[in-house]
Formats: sequence, C-alpha cells, structure tokens
Amino acid sequence: MPMYKVRPFHGPGVAVEQLPACMYRLPSLHCTATPQEEVDPSLQALESRQEEILKRLYELKSVVDGLSKMIQTPDADLDVTNVIQTGDCSPLTANGADLDLMLGKDYGALKDIVINANPSLPPLSLLVLHSLLCERYKILSAVHTHSSVKSVPENLLKCFGEQTKKQPRHEYQLGFTLIWKDVPKPQMKFSIQTMCPIEGEGNIARFLFSLFGPKYSPVSSTLMDSWVDTALFQLKEGSSKERGAVLRAMNVALGKTAWLVGNELSVADVVAWCVLQQMGSTNTAPANVQKWMKSCENLAPFSSVMKLLK
Repeated sequence: MPMYKVRPFHGPGVAVEQLPACMYRLPSLHCTATPQEEVDPSLQALESRQEEILKRLYELKSVVDGLSKMIQTPDADLDVTNVIQTGDCSPLTANGADLDLMLGKDYGALKDIVINANPSLPPLSLLVLHSLLCERYKILSAVHTHSSVKSVPENLLKCFGEQTKKQPRHEYQLGFTLIWKDVPKPQMKFSIQTMCPIEGEGNIARFLFSLFGPKYSPVSSTLMDSWVDTALFQLKEGSSKERGAVLRAMNVALGKTAWLVGNELSVADVVAWCVLQQMGSTNTAPANVQKWMKSCENLAPFSSVMKLLK
C-alpha cells in the first residue's frame, strides 16, 4: 500500500510545460571598448610586447626544426658500446696528472688521503687502485688499526707492502693512509678538517681513479659508473638471477672490447674484478669473462691483491 499518492503530470489533455533554457541570467561582465573610448596605452604596449615575444618564439622554433633535420640523433636503443672509439681515453701508463691542479695546491703540506675500512670486508678495489697510483706518483703509504678493532690479519696489516726506503715527507706527492676500523662501509677523507667523508667503495674508487687524470667522453663516463654500480649492487648483493644477468651482460661487452669500457683498463674493470674475486665464482663465469679476469691477473696490482685472498 503506497504511503501517498501524487497526481500524474502526464497523460491525455495535459499541457506541456515550457521550461527555461537556463537556471538564471546574469548581465555580461566582459568589458568591450566602444569606438569612442580610448584604449589604455599600457595595455597596448603589453599586447605589442606579447606579439613580439610570440614572433621570436616562432622564429626560434623554425631554427631548431632546421637543425634537427641536419643532425642525426642516435636511437634510444642503440648499444653505446659500439660508439666508443679506441682513442677515447688516455691509457693508465701515461704520465701522471698534475695533482695540484686536481686537488688544489697546499704549500708546506702533503696531500693525504685517509680511508677507514672494516677488515672483515676489505675493499679490494681500493687496494688495486693504490697499487696503480704507486706506479704514477710517489706515495707515502701507511696502515693503522683503530681501537674499535680487536685484531687484524697479518696480510691486511701489510697490504701496502714494506716501504724499505724512507724519504722525507715533503718529497712525496701524495699520502695514502688506510685505517682498519669497525665501520659499516668504507669512508674516505681527503681534507680532514674541511671535507665531509665520501662513503662507499664505489664512490671512493671513482675518486681515486680520477687522480689518474685521463679524459673520457660522456658516454664512457656513464658506462663506467653503470658498471661500478652494477658490480656492487647487483653482482655482489643481488639474487642469483641478477648475478647471472650481470655475467651475461659482461660476457657480451667483453666479446666486443678487451675491457668493460673500451680498450683501456678503467675503474669499472677494477671494481668488477674485485667483486668476482670476493664472490669466489670465477670458475663458473662465461668464457669472455674468464679471459678478461686472466688479463687482469696478469697485471701486478691485481696479482698482489690476490695474495690477500689466500
């Protein structure tokens, strides 16, 4: 039973209501100047300026469009390893770079790099780079043990070898001090008083490698950074599936060039080789990777670090 009844509004004999086209009407708020009214000069100047800017933008757009037709931009899917030239960078055997130019000149003081590292996870790549730097510069090396570490293996205490010939401190070009300390990841300071520490093995390796002074193209620099991060985060800390993918990618890259980036040894090779050595899976690596690892081991800085793993 319905609650109430309503009289129907339709049916025979009912007139159709004429509904309005809008809810309500308002007067127009747009101001239109009549021919008799004068337009504000500042408004005219603003309109002229806008037209001039638009005209210049259209001219610039036509120039850019013309240049884009003249320049062939590589496709996004292009393998950048194919565009690296043999002479893209200076070999590490070249003369040493000017440390004063790169690190700043400090009269009367020896530039000293201080690195804190945990002996339970020795940063092998930093030791390799130290050996390479010793081939370039006269380096005063030292190893110390922090009080936070109870004991350090003998081979790590002598990781820089024995400096039999001591010279006055001012005759060295660079100081390199390694402190075995209980830290979660390696830390480096170059200027002890003013510099914030650089953390992470990869970041320190990049800094040390920059002291060799070779010039790289943006493509090569990007590839080096990519390989360093891939080695430390995917190859070292990733899952078995990620490691397999990295090894396959390395095998493809090393099938085209002798080293990971071009035909010269770089920081990418140092870091990737050290990670593979720490993983202990060198025997299961693909053929090109194993050949590359043997090439690394034939170099004295790598072979000296291998002794620390025994």
